[in-house]
Amino acid sequence: MISYAITDPKTLSFETLDSDLKRIAQKADMLVYRDKENPRYAHFAAKFIGSAKQFPLEKILLHSDVELASKLGADGVHLTSRQFEEIGRAKKLGLFVVISCHSIDEAKKAEKLGADMITFSPIFPSPNKGRPLGLAALKELKGIISLPIIALGGILTQVQIDACREAGASGFASIRFFQ
Repeated sequence: MISYAITDPKTLSFETLDSDLKRIAQKADMLVYRDKENPRYAHFAAKFIGSAKQFPLEKILLHSDVELASKLGADGVHLTSRQFEEIGRAKKLGLFVVISCHSIDEAKKAEKLGADMITFSPIFPSPNKGRPLGLAALKELKGIISLPIIALGGILTQVQIDACREAGASGFASIRFFQ
């Protein structure tokens, strides 16, 4: 079961970067640097990539910026659900591509366009993320696409992780689980 940590300014501080990454890497296989509000994202992304490479993570990704991920030597990029047109460009640059999907149609589109993996969300109630799709939708999607599906949204406990696995998820992603 893939364990995918999504950072935000509440879970990752650059004042305690190495200790935060060490804490996260003890539970995570994959890690993405995400900070939607930082005007100096590129500067901090470079620090993040350099430090994260010291830890035994399978994949280190940047959020939504294909060019920056390639330039800084990230393993890949996590695209938003408004960036389907970026999948092909990211693949041409040799990046591993994860894209956020919120419906079965989006998941099918991601597979057709060549994404390597999707997040499917929200599975459980999550702040400001709308009505949860639920485990039944996750199970249904597993029968439709062959891409690895990473359950996302409101995942805080091992019980929820186990339920996602039983529904067919290849892994789970979370912000709060890794705090």
